[in-house]
Amino acid sequence: MGNAESNVYQNHLSRFLPEEQCDIDGVFDALSGSSGSAEAKNSKASKKTVTLAALQAYTREPLPEQMTVRLYNGMKSIDLTGKSSGLNEQIAKEQFVIFMSNLLKGNADEKITIIMRMISKTEGPVKGKQIQEFTEDLIMSVVHVLNYRKELKGWNLENTRDSASGVKALASQLLSELKLADGTKPVGPQLVETNFDQSVIEDWVYRVPQISIFLSVIIRQGLHVLHSLTDQTKDILNLVPGCKGIKGRGLVSLFDIPSIIYINSYLPAELQHKWQLLFSSRLHGESFSQLCAHIVNKGPCIIILKDLDGYIFGGFASHSWEVKPQFQGDNRCFLFSVFPSLAVYTYTAYNDHYMYLNHGQQTMPNGLGMGGQHEYFGLWIDSDYGKGHSKAKPRCTTYNSPQLSAKEDFTLDAMEVWAVGDLPESAGKKGKKSILDADPEAQALLEMTGKSRQSDGLRETIEEDDEDDN
Repeated sequence: MGNAESNVYQNHLSRFLPEEQCDIDGVFDALSGSSGSAEAKNSKASKKTVTLAALQAYTREPLPEQMTVRLYNGMKSIDLTGKSSGLNEQIAKEQFVIFMSNLLKGNADEKITIIMRMISKTEGPVKGKQIQEFTEDLIMSVVHVLNYRKELKGWNLENTRDSASGVKALASQLLSELKLADGTKPVGPQLVETNFDQSVIEDWVYRVPQISIFLSVIIRQGLHVLHSLTDQTKDILNLVPGCKGIKGRGLVSLFDIPSIIYINSYLPAELQHKWQLLFSSRLHGESFSQLCAHIVNKGPCIIILKDLDGYIFGGFASHSWEVKPQFQGDNRCFLFSVFPSLAVYTYTAYNDHYMYLNHGQQTMPNGLGMGGQHEYFGLWIDSDYGKGHSKAKPRCTTYNSPQLSAKEDFTLDAMEVWAVGDLPESAGKKGKKSILDADPEAQALLEMTGKSRQSDGLRETIEEDDEDDN
């Protein structure tokens, strides 16, 4: 290896802390079948190589085979000599280190050549279909490896909906950000057939952080390298939030793993570490008063529901829900769709109609709403539980969301509410106030009808799991 090449290699190596370098050395040695003293390893570093077969054997269980081949093609693309790297079918130590350096520590410019080879083995523009296949492989591999390593933090493939449709939905969402040089965004069949050159894909990788984050997770967890070191950024540590309140309850969430990852990334950073189930219509019954009793004064939360046509959608409430005839919340609230498409719709600044919850009033609408206006919400669940609407012609004024349900007026099939972040201190205490304690008028109404203390039976203390369920 010449001086210039050696300097390049050393520059890449210097990006890693000494303990990280040891970790990378250990994995390379395992892949190349090396052993012996440190001096021997260093003196022969350039002679030891990794074959595709060795990489496949090492990652057979943690990664799908097609992703292992893509990683190999990415490593092989690193040109050490100025000669075509395609001539050598084996990976040298320097290629392995530079691959790690560029994908884990590099910018979009440093990553792009490797990503292009991971998308397609041949040089030149790539078709949208190839980018689609790469993106779906990427997401599927993240779900696979996190499940294999038991890093889903209480979520699993049994307590969430099928990830296969979630993989395709998230891939479609990320691909919708592909933008040609003239600013147009090809969609559907047009996207699949369009040719994209390297500069367009580099711009996409720069603007869509999930691509780099997912690659980092696949390398760290797939090769089991640098996976436990402290340089991991918050977006990797909080890629999947901890899941509380679902263990042992026989519930399959309306969320799938890819949609959890995507929607969690839109939450304020301080709320991304944990989701806790507050309400499920399948566990707590189909009742608006039950819904209110479980979600009022519990801090920020996510509402997700499914209509009878199978559409899945919801919203993030940035504040504790309160029963009152005024709008509440702030511009961190958003609406989202999970199925048939995955998307997040953030505030437009047109109005401040973020959140609304009312019950037992004669003069104002009774129900839970987000966005739009009275009788014309972006998302509405009526106090006559089971009915709702999503009205947007053409878009919700507050969130710029389209109609989220299959039909404008829909019938509810199932609903969940998840508290995000840490619960307010008052929410976890026994004997906490119920909606009736907070609303003396509602209490008085119940007393008049002879139902004064019935709500006590609805009280449910929130119990935190001692540890993440894996």
